[in-house]
Amino acid sequence: MKIVVTGGSGKAGRWVVEDLRRQGHDVRNVDWSHDGSEHGLCLLADLTDPGQAQELIAGYDAVLHLAAIPAPGIRSEAETFRINTVSTFNVFAAAVAASAERVVWASSETVLGLPFDTPPLFAPIDETIEPRPESSYALSKLVGEEMASQFARRSGVPFVGLRFSNIMEPPDYQQFPGFWDDPLLRKWNLWGYVDVRDVSQAVRRSLETPIRGSDVFIIAAADTVMTRDSSDLLAEVYPDVPLQREVNGRETLLAIDRARETLGYEPEHGWEEHHS
Repeated sequence: MKIVVTGGSGKAGRWVVEDLRRQGHDVRNVDWSHDGSEHGLCLLADLTDPGQAQELIAGYDAVLHLAAIPAPGIRSEAETFRINTVSTFNVFAAAVAASAERVVWASSETVLGLPFDTPPLFAPIDETIEPRPESSYALSKLVGEEMASQFARRSGVPFVGLRFSNIMEPPDYQQFPGFWDDPLLRKWNLWGYVDVRDVSQAVRRSLETPIRGSDVFIIAAADTVMTRDSSDLLAEVYPDVPLQREVNGRETLLAIDRARETLGYEPEHGWEEHHS
C-alpha cells in the first residue's frame, strides 16, 4: 500500500514507519521535524493548513494520523486543543477527498478519565465507559473520535481510532523498578503502558482488518507496570471501584479484549523481558 503517516518523526511514529516499510509498504512521513530518512521520504508540513494536508495526502491508499501535540502540559490548553483538532480535521478531510481506503489514527487513553484523580467508574476499563476528558488534550482526542465517526458516516471511508496507553520504548523499562514500591506513582492510568513495538503491531492490524464505519480500540500491554497483582492494587488504591470481571495476576486494567477480538491484536512485548 501507499501510506502517508503524519507524525512519523515522533516517539511512536519512528517505529511505525520503520515497521511499515519493513513490511514492503510505500510510506511517506509528514511531520514538522525531519526523521533523517532519504530525500523525499519525509516532508515537512504544518497540518493546521488545509492546503498542505490536501496536497501531501492526495494519491495515497491509506492515512495513518499520529501527528499531534502529544500530551497535556507542553503547550497552553487552548493551543493544544486548536492544533490537535484543526490538524485532525484537515487530515481527515484530505483523506476523504483523496478517496483513501482507510484512516487509522491515534486517539488516547486520556479520554477514559486520566489522570484518575477521580476514581474510574469500573475496572477493567473498556470502550463502553463514558468518556471523561480532564484536559484540553483529552478533549481534542474525544472531538477527533466524533469527527472520525461523522467523516466515516458521510464518506464510507473506514476510520480506526487507537486509544494508546502510555507508550514505552525498550530503554524506558529501566525506570520501572522505581514504580514498584509505591502504587500511587502510576495510579493515574491504572498502571498501564504499551510497548512501542506493539503500537506498530496494532497499527498494522488496523490497516489490514476489515472495518466498516468508525471504531475505537484501547491498545495496552497485557500486564501493568507493577509486580503486584492488579486486583490487589485496585483494592488498595481504589477500594470503591467495582471489578467488572475477574482479573488474573498482573493483567492490564485497561481492557484490550475488543482489540484482541476484532483486530487480532495480541501484545508481544513487555517490561519483564528487560528485567529477567
